[in-house]
Amino acid sequence: MIRNVLICTTQVPFTSGGAEYHVDGLQRALTDAGYSAEIVRLPFKWYPPDEIMRGALAWRLLDLTESNGKTVDLVIAMKFPCYLVAHPNKVLWIMHQHRSAYNLWGTKYDDLSTYPEGVRVREWIRDCDNRFIPQARKVFANSKTVADRLRRYNQIESRPLYHPPPTIDQLKTGDFGEYVFYPSRLEPQKRQELLIEALQFTRSPVQIVFAGGSHNLEFYRSLIKRIDVADRVKLLGFISRTEMVEWYANSLAVCYLPFDEDYGYVTLEGMLSAKPIVITRDSGGPTEFIENERDGLIVDPEPIAVADALDRLYLDKHRTKQMGVSAREKIMQINLSWNNVVDQLISAGT
Repeated sequence: MIRNVLICTTQVPFTSGGAEYHVDGLQRALTDAGYSAEIVRLPFKWYPPDEIMRGALAWRLLDLTESNGKTVDLVIAMKFPCYLVAHPNKVLWIMHQHRSAYNLWGTKYDDLSTYPEGVRVREWIRDCDNRFIPQARKVFANSKTVADRLRRYNQIESRPLYHPPPTIDQLKTGDFGEYVFYPSRLEPQKRQELLIEALQFTRSPVQIVFAGGSHNLEFYRSLIKRIDVADRVKLLGFISRTEMVEWYANSLAVCYLPFDEDYGYVTLEGMLSAKPIVITRDSGGPTEFIENERDGLIVDPEPIAVADALDRLYLDKHRTKQMGVSAREKIMQINLSWNNVVDQLISAGT
């Protein structure tokens, strides 16, 4: 009988985001279902590459079979390298692997191949995944995108298991304003610069509102100044969930342009707010939820294509509202549920 559950994850100190919401949501769901659930977090450092190997070794050396006299009945491990942990009853719910060794390798988002030892560490990471992921009782993936990567790179089968965004009980519908909303950390892989650059090519006076912190905010400020669109772009920085809900509810549409995202709460939150979503063909997880021309617009990752999408939404508000209604109806039909997640994970470990 499963009673005591440990959720294993990694944490980059001084950062928080979707991964942390994901893990905290799982703990709450398990607790609400009557299980004793705790989170085990170890810090993760990916540079220089040898630190990746040290971090993986730390997880392999842990004994999580019992704690303080209590047997650990089930371990649920979430992402590299925590899913290397040894336990006789381990289930994986993989958010993502170490992406620089897989789909990011050789792209401008790759932070591994630039090191002399990058190739060696990349092969080591892949060997670890191939050896230790199959040792789990069952493997779930955060999305079809993550499951496809596991199959493509490692020939490992997994089951996609969706979960609700952290704001699901707070999101609401509202008016259709003059701005497109993009809430996310401002960083290269989220590609906010595509949306800023698109304003050079729009025919409508559509505005952009960004919400999220950045380690390089000056880059975005300089870009906005260089193309002279400061009167049409708002950088809110970090905002509360309550504020986020209001910005979602009263936006014209939601834009989310990451490169090969694993899942993407922004897409789900925008849909639940009855807004059409603008994404790119290479956005990964978000493309699993959006049907082009019905729930939003799927475009090429080019400023001109994004600009055309913005103009279409701004200049045809009736169609924009129809797509927003369709987006909300679709996501409600999916019935994202933490109860389903708990049932699936516990059943896999029983």
